[in-house]
Amino acid sequence: MKKIDIKACILSIFLMGNVSAQTVNLGDLSIGPDTEFATLFDFDNKAGGDLLNDGSFFAYGNFKNDGLVTYSNLSRGNTSFIGNKLQLIEGVEIAHFQNIVFDNTSALVPFHLSTTIEIGNNSAFKNGIIDAESFNGKMIFDQDAFHTDASNLSFVDGKVENIGNLNFEFPVGDDVYFRPSLHDKAADVKNIYTTQYLFKGLGSTNPYTSKEQTILSIDEKEYWNVTQDQGSEKIVLSLTLNSNTTPELFFKEDPSAKLAIVRWDETTAKWINENGETADLLQGANYTKMVTTQVSGYGIFTIAVVEKDDPVPPTGDLIIYNAISPNGDGVNDSFHIKGIDKYPDNRVEIYNRWGIKVFAADSYNESDMMFRGYSDGRATLKRDAGLPSGTYYYILTYKKGEEKIKKAGYLYINND
Repeated sequence: MKKIDIKACILSIFLMGNVSAQTVNLGDLSIGPDTEFATLFDFDNKAGGDLLNDGSFFAYGNFKNDGLVTYSNLSRGNTSFIGNKLQLIEGVEIAHFQNIVFDNTSALVPFHLSTTIEIGNNSAFKNGIIDAESFNGKMIFDQDAFHTDASNLSFVDGKVENIGNLNFEFPVGDDVYFRPSLHDKAADVKNIYTTQYLFKGLGSTNPYTSKEQTILSIDEKEYWNVTQDQGSEKIVLSLTLNSNTTPELFFKEDPSAKLAIVRWDETTAKWINENGETADLLQGANYTKMVTTQVSGYGIFTIAVVEKDDPVPPTGDLIIYNAISPNGDGVNDSFHIKGIDKYPDNRVEIYNRWGIKVFAADSYNESDMMFRGYSDGRATLKRDAGLPSGTYYYILTYKKGEEKIKKAGYLYINND
């Protein structure tokens, strides 16, 4: 291993009477690629301290940043919070980490986040829940940043902000439950969204009882607070159900009703039916069902049981065939919307079950502009690659005279 490259003024302060110690950085601490720096003591980066991590930094105690914590983008700088005692992550300045690992098994909630930290590449949630709610902290995921391993063992209990990603699963939860929301939005790097999951009631200051007529029952046990901090687009939002937090009512089948996403609208002071389509998820996932819809606004969201739409389309309207088998035999090779040629001012979007856009087209028709089961939606899916068999979600919008109509539902792809 290379010798650690440090240009710094570091003090190790031992307070023997209190059996405590600190590692204090007063100058420039530079950790070069392929090098390691570890502190068994509490680490304090003072106001004049600069920490540049392009190697591996291991923090076994508390971490405080009042200066500059950053990386150079030249390598994969890793910061690991590891220990056998509670760890406080604090400071007046934002700490910028390229990669971060949370791996502390001393308690269910071993991390107390009372500052803002920003992730440039990846956050690995191994062990330990990060309590940001109790300490007014926040985790920010920069453009193209992501996370791995989030589960009931490790997630953020509090606010998570995301900057500019095409799609993102927010690693949020509350108590001991990982309850993510999934967002898909257009490729505008200026978009900023913040999400927090709340496994509790909304309080008595506002009863939140008024609702649209189509809403039959509302999940009053859990909520997602989604804010649009910058941007103007309306995301495709997916909310998950989990038997540990979601009431049993919302897992029961009712032929006259369906699950939907609802939003508390501050202007009208009532719950708005945002509609949605439900998918059963793979076995072994942290949640068992997911409801997806394109929202009309932001604020507090939850799951509801709503009245089903009229299943009989108006005379002369479109017929949407919701299954394709793109095997080249000339039968059901494309997503066929009979009658769409009458409404050329239209747009079709198709998402997979995780809310990732796989296809989008304007002026969809019955001849050349059609979805044939190939990815054409985003950089993380191989363009023009055949999509796997499974259930997908479509959104169709079109103009009929002066009226703008929106239809949404599920599309099944069979490649067997």
